Amino acid sequence: MKTLRVLSLGAGVQSTTLALMIEKGEIPMVDAAIFADTGAEPQNVYDHLDWLEKQLSYPVYRVQWRNLKQDILDASVGKYHGFTAPFYTLSDTGKKGIMMRQCTADYKIKPVVKKTRELMGYSKGQRVDLKKWRVESIMGISTDEMQRIKPNRLKYITNVYPLIEKDISRLHCFEWMKKNNYPTPPRSACTFCPYHSSQEWLKVKENKEEWQEVIKIDTAIRNTDQFKKNNKLKGKMFLHNSCQPIDQVNFKEDEDQFKFDFMDECEGMCGN
Repeated sequence: MKTLRVLSLGAGVQSTTLALMIEKGEIPMVDAAIFADTGAEPQNVYDHLDWLEKQLSYPVYRVQWRNLKQDILDASVGKYHGFTAPFYTLSDTGKKGIMMRQCTADYKIKPVVKKTRELMGYSKGQRVDLKKWRVESIMGISTDEMQRIKPNRLKYITNVYPLIEKDISRLHCFEWMKKNNYPTPPRSACTFCPYHSSQEWLKVKENKEEWQEVIKIDTAIRNTDQFKKNNKLKGKMFLHNSCQPIDQVNFKEDEDQFKFDFMDECEGMCGN
């Protein structure tokens, strides 16, 4: 039986540490790393990924299903592509809620699985022979994220968690990077991710160009009639849980959000 070892690379703190540990021989080698590009990461993540690729001897594949940012903007002008993201909602009666999260499955997991199948030599629709192949998906999840551990939904893929096996936390990752004279990785997440804490929103706001894009997205999701129709939504959608336009939120006064809550990230695929 053949085994394919693939690192699920988010280009954040944990998966960067894991990628470099693999390169230094502290964790068994992989056949490849796969980075799923939503088209909405901050520029510092793409810059960091460029740097990281140069440190690794194994191939890094950048894959994309669709461009999430463009899909949202398209939806605001009547071109709805069927995406669902965890936007906060405010009904006509004043009731708050949150949309179902489907963006991780579509924009992160789907393209990684597709590339993994390609590396195995399988085309779309072909059934994987479980007697011939097994895949180890190497996940950058640390000990302080134990609730994100879950089995893979595909029978031929087994999720593996080396950081947890080595009892490594997120803080240990920072320490390991510093000890080995590597730069501190950025947090990997879409610039307009509704799961941002106030601390993260303030970081995004520091980049004027990216902040204007966030405002554009926040405005666009309140003009997506087809999206609302398909999801039977009555009311308005927002990026921030206060259900205010993002450029009107006073993050410094938003104390309950002013925390680095990476526990809310997307199923071990985003942010690590």
